[in-house]
Formats: sequence, structure tokens, C-alpha cells
Amino acid sequence: MAGETGKTRIALDAMGGDYAPGEVVAGAVQAAREQGAGVLLVGPEEAIRAELARHDTAGLDLEIVHTDEVIGMDEHPAEAVRAKRRNSITLCHELVRDGQAVAAVSAGNSGAVLAAAIFTLRRIRGVDRPAFAGVVPAAGGGRTLVLDMGANTDCKPPYLLQFAVMGAAYMRSVFGVANPRVGLLSNGEEETKGDQLTQAAHQLIKAAAPSAGLNFIGNVEGRDINAGTVDVVVCDGFVGNVILKLSEGLARMLLDTIKKELKAGPITYAGAALAKPAFDRVRKQLDYEEYGGVPVLGVNGVSIISHGRSKAKAIKNAIRVARQAADARLPESIAQGVKGLAAVTGAVVTGE
Repeated sequence: MAGETGKTRIALDAMGGDYAPGEVVAGAVQAAREQGAGVLLVGPEEAIRAELARHDTAGLDLEIVHTDEVIGMDEHPAEAVRAKRRNSITLCHELVRDGQAVAAVSAGNSGAVLAAAIFTLRRIRGVDRPAFAGVVPAAGGGRTLVLDMGANTDCKPPYLLQFAVMGAAYMRSVFGVANPRVGLLSNGEEETKGDQLTQAAHQLIKAAAPSAGLNFIGNVEGRDINAGTVDVVVCDGFVGNVILKLSEGLARMLLDTIKKELKAGPITYAGAALAKPAFDRVRKQLDYEEYGGVPVLGVNGVSIISHGRSKAKAIKNAIRVARQAADARLPESIAQGVKGLAAVTGAVVTGE
């Protein structure tokens, strides 16, 4: 089962998520076969070997890293990370820290993933609060990055500025958007709109944009997220998590409605055959499994959180996203972006 050593592997929490270890191991096998990925499967060896035995793994770079400690979805994140020193989530991040893997992926307790990423990889200098950055579909087959999506429910204006810089770095390095448009989520386009946090953050981002290299387009509204007119949308984690859950629910409802309507009417076999490719394209664009997972931005390493309901397809795509972020040297790009922000923030606050 062992493959080549080196820094080309992904550390995967084999016990994370509702369908672990079966679907997680299946996703790792698919990623190894289809993407040529090397995967370190972290968790109880006996359980992982039993799942691997269900697949043809000949020639695939799959290796087991044993640990009996697992963090449940209902456990307190920080307390569990501290109490279970060799839990599968933390061990994944230690493999990244120690250079044995280029990224960590888990569909487990998201709070524990965040805590493990911060405790193990540490925050990038200049980042006060790491953030969850999620991709949502946009018009014309595009995508919009929204952050924070739940790591920080209570924010200060400097945090939102840092989110803007980190989000722009992600879109440049991973998706190749040369000059990403950054918007601040509000209830109106005017810079005087929004609550006190939004208004203060607007002035801060606006003042910092030239020196930080941000293409700040001002306030955006909820309808702009999927319109294809903005690449990065910044908000606090409470609002971002609502957006995430709303997007998931809306996508599921739309897909179910389209499928139901196609079956309800008198449609011929030929008509169904013609409609299926279009339906498949829509489903692919709206399906969260296609996006794999969301990165923890602001730590010294690549950490990807997958949905708790992730099955093999989502795990496979999360491994792809992790490799893309690692290949793009995402942490280094963010570190360069946030360098010097403290001076800009201080100048705006003091009015200098």
C-alpha cells in the first residue's frame, strides 16, 4: 500500500464525516486512480484496511497512518483537540507541518479542523483570524468566493480587510483570476449602508485597497453573489454560514424541482434524451460535491474542510482542491498579501 515518499501526498482524515470510513476511502481510491494523487489515510488501520480491500488498489499511492483517536461531530472542538493529542484530524495537520504531506483534508468536525489547523500549522503573520472560504456558483458558469463562511461569527473591521486580501489571493493563485473583483456584502451598494461593522470595514478596505493591491468594487448585495459581477464577497462568519446553508438548500430544491417537472409532463424518450445533458450541466454547477471542500485561509499550510455529508465524489474533489492550493503555494501568496496590512489599518484608525 505504501507509495513514494515526499511532499506530494494529501493527508486525509479517513474517519471524518457521516459516511466514514467507507465513502472517504472510496474517494481516496478514486483520487489516486483518476488524479494520480498520493493519499495518506489517517485513522484506525484495521478499519481502513477493511475498506481498501473492497477496491482494486494495485499501483496506487495509498498508505495508512494509524491512530485510534477520533473526534466526533458532537464533541467540543478545542477541548477534543487538546484532549486527544493523536486524533485523526490533528495528525493530518501534523503530517503537513512535518513535510510528509502538502495538504490536510477532513469531512469531520469543522471546529476541530479549524482548531487543529491553528494549533498545529499556526496563523500566518498578519492574520488575526483564519477564515473558511467557500465557492458558490455564479452566472455564465463562473464562481464566487465567499468568506468567512463560519469560522468567525463576531468580527472586527480589520478581520474583514484580511478576509478580502486572503480571498483575492485564493482566486489569483488557485483559479487564475488575474485581478479579482472584491466586494463587501451589505444591504445596499452605497458605502453608507450596512451596520457599524460593515460601514467601518468599507472605509478600511477602501483606504487599504491601493497599497494591498485589491480591486475593491465597494458594497455588493446578496443578489450579486451569483450574478457573476464579483469574484470575492467578504462578510462575517455568521452571515457567510447562512449564505452557505441557503445556497445548499436552494440548489437542492432547484435540482429536485427540475427533475420532478421533467418527469411530470408528457415527455417523449427523445425529449428526455435531449434534456438530460442540459440537466446534467446544471446539476454539476449546483452540486456542492463538485467543489469538494472549503479551505481554511490564514494558516501556514493547506487545510481543506469537506461537507459532513461528503461521499466519495466530494472527497475525491476535495483532494483535487487541496492539490491545486498546494501547487499554487497558497499560504505563501496569502502571507505576501497581508504583509504590511497592520500599518495601513493603524493609519486608518488613527486618521493619519
